[in-house]
Amino acid sequence: MSRLSNLRLLLAVWSVNETCGFTMQPPLTFVSNGVSQAQNFSPTTLFMAQKRGRPRGPVRTIEVKPPMNEEIRFAELRVTVPGKSDGNSSNNVKDEVLGVMSREEALAKAKEMKVDLILINENSVPPVAKIADYSKYRYEKEKKAKEAKKNSKNTEMKEVKMSYKIDIGDYNVRIKNASKFLNQGNRVKCTVQFKGREAQHDRLGYELLDKMGEDLTKICVMDGKPKREGRILSCIFSPRPQVTKALNDRKRKEEREKKKKKMMSKDQDASEDSEAAEKEEETATSESDSLKVVGEDEVDSSLKDLLGANDDLFA
Repeated sequence: MSRLSNLRLLLAVWSVNETCGFTMQPPLTFVSNGVSQAQNFSPTTLFMAQKRGRPRGPVRTIEVKPPMNEEIRFAELRVTVPGKSDGNSSNNVKDEVLGVMSREEALAKAKEMKVDLILINENSVPPVAKIADYSKYRYEKEKKAKEAKKNSKNTEMKEVKMSYKIDIGDYNVRIKNASKFLNQGNRVKCTVQFKGREAQHDRLGYELLDKMGEDLTKICVMDGKPKREGRILSCIFSPRPQVTKALNDRKRKEEREKKKKKMMSKDQDASEDSEAAEKEEETATSESDSLKVVGEDEVDSSLKDLLGANDDLFA
């Protein structure tokens, strides 16, 4: 009740009057069982009281910027600048090290180059700072992160469940499913479940998982030994390096084929455009040939036909 008494001292409810003025209502009162009297609240106040949780709208992402320029407090820095690329690719270009210099010298150098002094690594001795344009530095960093995410192995954990009394047919189905998951580059968790007093036969579960590992030894390896957790015995199988390599080669081949198809479609569109342009030129030349100037001999012959054999009009 102490909390409720404190609330009664702090709570003041405002409501809108019919004359668009504000009137102060009496504070919230409580009955003996601690239940508030809701009749003292207006509908708007009750609605606002029930509204809880995160406000509506998209989640705001706050960008965490590294210390730059005057924000750097270290007296001595190892300063680097972006390396020069040959124009083909700038991903593998290493930064050029200018050497160790004081904070003032580094700031003066950045001001001279009209760029920023960005603190890269503050844990090294001395801390490392880079003279570069921050917008360009952030763009290159995001680009490298996207490429690393694209080239990373997108593996999933698949699970295969069974009992230690599994039949040979069902066991072959589990082996088939596990091999399919492993050939897709995923890890497989094989689980043996025990019910009731079956947990005392966990030795048979260990033997079953060992047998499964031997049957799949060509495409996977067992990560550690099987572990017992209550009535569940499980182990994890990971694909072998040659399996993942073959999978990556197949993906790269598919990407190359897609790029080749795109290039072929672009070349085909370009050839169609050139053929259309040639047809337009041919039609234009044919129209110009039809409208070409008649020769002098043809003009004289036509005049003779019109005027007759006598050429002298004033005879």
